[in-house]
Amino acid sequence: YENVRLVGGHSRCAGRVEVHHRGQWGTVCHDNWDLADATVVCRELDCGEPVDALSDAHFGPGSGPIWLTVTCVGLESTLKN
Repeated sequence: YENVRLVGGHSRCAGRVEVHHRGQWGTVCHDNWDLADATVVCRELDCGEPVDALSDAHFGPGSGPIWLTVTCVGLESTLKN
């Protein structure tokens, strides 16, 4: 995964998590998205510590393929790890 971005939020550090893979942006899947997952994304995007981990497509449904299923412990340096 070449890039990670947040889409649909009120700042560059809020939004739906998307990853760029094989030349196309897509989404991530995690039925139990939590602060550990958000911590890794925030670290990767240099956004500091997360304040919340919203789920259920809070920032709108994604488009494109689901490139990644996420289960982080919170210590990973990047989402792909």
